Amino acid sequence: MSHPDYRLTLRPLETPRGVSSVVGPHGVGASPGDKKSKNKSLRGKKKSIFETYMSKEDVSEGLKRGTLIQGILRINPKKFHEAFIPSPDGDRDIFIDGVVARNRALNGDLVVVKLFPEEQWKVIKPDSNDKETEGAYESYLPEELCGSLLPQQSLKGYNDSPDVIIEAQFDDSDSEDGHGNTQNILVDGVKKLSVCLHEKGIFKVSISETVVVFIPKGQKSYTVDEETEAQRSYLACPVSHRKLEKRMLVHQLQKMRTPPWHRIQELYQRSHCKDQQRQLAKSLGQAGEIEPETEGILTEYGVDFSDFSSEVLECLPQGLPWTIPPEEFNKRRDLRKDCIFTIDPSTARDLDDALSCKPLTDGNFEVGVHIADVSYFVPEGSDLDKVAAERATSVYLVQKVIPMLPRLLCEELCSLNPMTDKLTFSVIWTLTPKGKILDEWFGRTIIRSCTKLSYEHAQSMIESPTKKIPEKELPPISPEHTSEEVHRAVLNLHGIAKELRKQRFVDGALRLDQLKLAFTLDHETGLPQGCHIYEYRDSNKLVEEFMLLANMAVAHKIHRAFPERALLRRHPPPQTKMLNDLVEFCDQMGLSMDFSSAGALNKSLTETFGDDKYSLARKEVLTNMCSRPMQMALYFCSGMLQDQAQFRHYALNVPLYTHFTSPIRRFADVLVHRLLAATLGYREVPNVEPDALQKQADHCNDRRMASKRVQELSTSLFFSVLVKESGPLESEAMVLGVLNQAFDVLVLRYGVQKRVYCNALPLRSHHFQRVGKKPELTLLWEPEAMEQEPVRQVITIFSLVEVVLQAEDAALKYSAILKRPGTEGLLGLQDEEECDHDQQED
Repeated sequence: MSHPDYRLTLRPLETPRGVSSVVGPHGVGASPGDKKSKNKSLRGKKKSIFETYMSKEDVSEGLKRGTLIQGILRINPKKFHEAFIPSPDGDRDIFIDGVVARNRALNGDLVVVKLFPEEQWKVIKPDSNDKETEGAYESYLPEELCGSLLPQQSLKGYNDSPDVIIEAQFDDSDSEDGHGNTQNILVDGVKKLSVCLHEKGIFKVSISETVVVFIPKGQKSYTVDEETEAQRSYLACPVSHRKLEKRMLVHQLQKMRTPPWHRIQELYQRSHCKDQQRQLAKSLGQAGEIEPETEGILTEYGVDFSDFSSEVLECLPQGLPWTIPPEEFNKRRDLRKDCIFTIDPSTARDLDDALSCKPLTDGNFEVGVHIADVSYFVPEGSDLDKVAAERATSVYLVQKVIPMLPRLLCEELCSLNPMTDKLTFSVIWTLTPKGKILDEWFGRTIIRSCTKLSYEHAQSMIESPTKKIPEKELPPISPEHTSEEVHRAVLNLHGIAKELRKQRFVDGALRLDQLKLAFTLDHETGLPQGCHIYEYRDSNKLVEEFMLLANMAVAHKIHRAFPERALLRRHPPPQTKMLNDLVEFCDQMGLSMDFSSAGALNKSLTETFGDDKYSLARKEVLTNMCSRPMQMALYFCSGMLQDQAQFRHYALNVPLYTHFTSPIRRFADVLVHRLLAATLGYREVPNVEPDALQKQADHCNDRRMASKRVQELSTSLFFSVLVKESGPLESEAMVLGVLNQAFDVLVLRYGVQKRVYCNALPLRSHHFQRVGKKPELTLLWEPEAMEQEPVRQVITIFSLVEVVLQAEDAALKYSAILKRPGTEGLLGLQDEEECDHDQQED
């Protein structure tokens, strides 16, 4: 299929299918498969294939007039010539076709496009045969909706509605690295790339200055083939095929003892673009090894993992050990004698929240949430403040944490370590046993945590309400308090949390629990030894309920005080088109699901399925499907949205929400602490205008999304290593999408999704059909012996199958194949050890 001119595609937010035109620099459309045409257009040309940018004035004017549409670019990781931005109404996606059309725009960049007149729009039926069309839409569920469980990739293939293809012009703009016609212009004030309109309609955006070189594993010698077309070959890739076009499109190197770095740089600059200066940063190391791969992931998503500078470290208290200044005791409520404790993962070292629960004589409880007073140690405008604002979040990898703040702060000065005086910001309520709020107090405090409980410790207390926990099974407890006192407090908190949780869901909240992998690591090699699905238990729910309660309380407090300057967190409703597709799918499958509200959906997921193995597997699949239409939760400044209905948090179903409870690892929480301090008269009102606060919020959103993606890729990396080292791994799986030559499965034991291709199976034939509207793939297996008959297997959505995950030849890639029906025996890991959950709860 070929399409003339330039075009955008408005299409549902799902797997990109069938649209594969590539736009050349002079407006000639050609199929990517037409290599001769593409090669001819590139061969012998030394000039840049990308064009210069227009002025910021044209961009700003177009955005003001509404003739330009801006959005965050998403690149299909399987077919990187395909990219998308969401349409303004949120119903569909705008499709951007071709690397040249993107003109160096990267995944996650802010871009702007201009649509052609509606009369030029065309409807084209996509090609459903494309087996590579995976993963264009990556779901980032807010943790308020799914806790700390990492989002899974989206379901593909069950919808067969036609896509709407719209011809359009591409716009571009100034680059953040100062090249092009303008310098350092950021239309939205955030360090993202923006775009503007060019007369020839070519979409252009600059790339960052750093070039990451990744040497393929096993490749030891290189030479330069100067005649190789610039965009057909490359030195290597920065981490994986997902970012192939993002860093290096240069000539292949073969048969040379050492890589000629100066020549690589010269060729890259010549072939990729002349108007951009690049610097070859460094070789990260051997592909396929965990640390180089991890460093590549961090670099790819712009995570700053460098050491903190001397200027930043000089902002920290220099006289150690540090003690609380005497004047602070006069300014704060002294809670050091109260029974206060932390509940965290057993491996956590940045403890930023603690709990207390004191019984009152009238049968009610005084419950406190005590949060590390990080803002005390981070002076506004200091070098420390600037680096924290830039990093915006700590990044949790499988094997380590990239901290937002120096470790002295994260793990010592701010961390609420037991039996040590700490500065905190507290919310204290008087609550009935049913969780009704009778009174509420906010203020700066000083606490002395009596013990550091893990989730496992708290869980054992919950599960043994009348049994004394042996001292040897508990962590050290300060002499001022007893294990029985801590046990009673945990049980009282658990009782109240159950009531709060029940009421939240009665009031219409939604939670989509998705499977998340946890790993056991070899202490010497750092390699994964085993893995298991992390279990979210009552102790996790206990902490979650009181963190949510504190965040909501603070949101109302700061919004009442600063209606134009409150930093809040909103969660938009699901994408309408995708939700409608899901409703239609459930109707086809005979599933009685109510999608009218968050609460109705939660009730449907809770009540539709039984508790047998098959029903629970179907619930996992449907939960995964329901995550796909969900949008990201976003920080925002209250003064920048006129309609207060847009403030709402869809998943929590509350009018106001913010983040207050994790300032050690989230800069947004630090900003909220400063606002709350101003609300209470502890400090002057922050001198920040709403638009400036919105820019900070946008940056926090950007870094948070990158952090989530890095976490996901870290998990994928370790699981890939596990498959390579310990595989093949075998597990039951449930089918969640059926195509005409492949099908997608959710591997139940590991919580991963993979696509199984028919051409990878020993089949005599396969046949795709629709029974009613339900897709069905019939497999006819080759018999194992001549005298046997072929085995027939029918694959439909919700089919329960067995798959084998096996390593591929390429480093750190693995595939799924279907196990032949009737084959006995399981491979892979058995009796895996438990491991600690190294993620912080929201």
